[in-house]
Amino acid sequence: MQDENLTAPGEPVPAEAPAVVQDTPAGSSDGPRGAIAEWTITILLLLFGTTTLVQAFVIPTGSMEDNLLIGDHLLVDKLAFAPAGVVSRHLLPYTPVRRGDIIVFRYPVDIRQTFVKRAIGLPGDRIRLANKQVFLNGTLLDEPFKFNKTRYIDSYRDNFPTDPNTRVDDRALEMLEQNVRGGEVVVPPDCYFAMGDNRDSSLDSRYWGFVPRANIIGKPLLIYWSYDAPTERLVSSGISFEHLLDLARNFFTKTRWKRTFLLIRGYDLKN
Repeated sequence: MQDENLTAPGEPVPAEAPAVVQDTPAGSSDGPRGAIAEWTITILLLLFGTTTLVQAFVIPTGSMEDNLLIGDHLLVDKLAFAPAGVVSRHLLPYTPVRRGDIIVFRYPVDIRQTFVKRAIGLPGDRIRLANKQVFLNGTLLDEPFKFNKTRYIDSYRDNFPTDPNTRVDDRALEMLEQNVRGGEVVVPPDCYFAMGDNRDSSLDSRYWGFVPRANIIGKPLLIYWSYDAPTERLVSSGISFEHLLDLARNFFTKTRWKRTFLLIRGYDLKN
């Protein structure tokens, strides 16, 4: 299992980092932002943004593959989910977190770490998995962004919620004890149920519980650079000589040019 531990350039990375777009899938939702609006906001953030508005992260692991890849360098829109002010609500496109949005958040188990997952369940939603299939409020979800890379069925991972067959965080145990009704997990107020797109290799809400609303930082805006580098180099607290040498030798061949300036959008999980 992998967790999407985002690394901010220049920030230290915990010694034990947990084991994260293509073209937007058909049917994805732009919400109130169309393509023009997306690019307008992108340009404004790039021109005037600071760490208050936008922040850069790199993806070192693979729990969001094949949509977000190891080595994708992201700009995260920190305004998207911010509370709207009296005046600013008319100037900026604030939106609530929606099902299918990709969210960047402080890991509830260790807020020093930053993760990216997809919001599957909103407050009040009922969630269960049966043989890898997600049911939301009793309806089978259409998840074109999801990837199942193993064929076997895991009793906990793929048929959730049930008794864990592996170690899970105390928050997950509390979720299983207090938030299961009729074989479904019920998302409590001000919380979200998040999962990785690489569904069989994602240490997500199934293993550490809900994402509190207060932990959400923002949403990935675009990939400004994507470079094919191994995880161990991307989680380093500094830039190693080996990595610099690799860049000098392979910058043009290992840069994934087709992913440069690729906008990242969520998928509208209608229910």
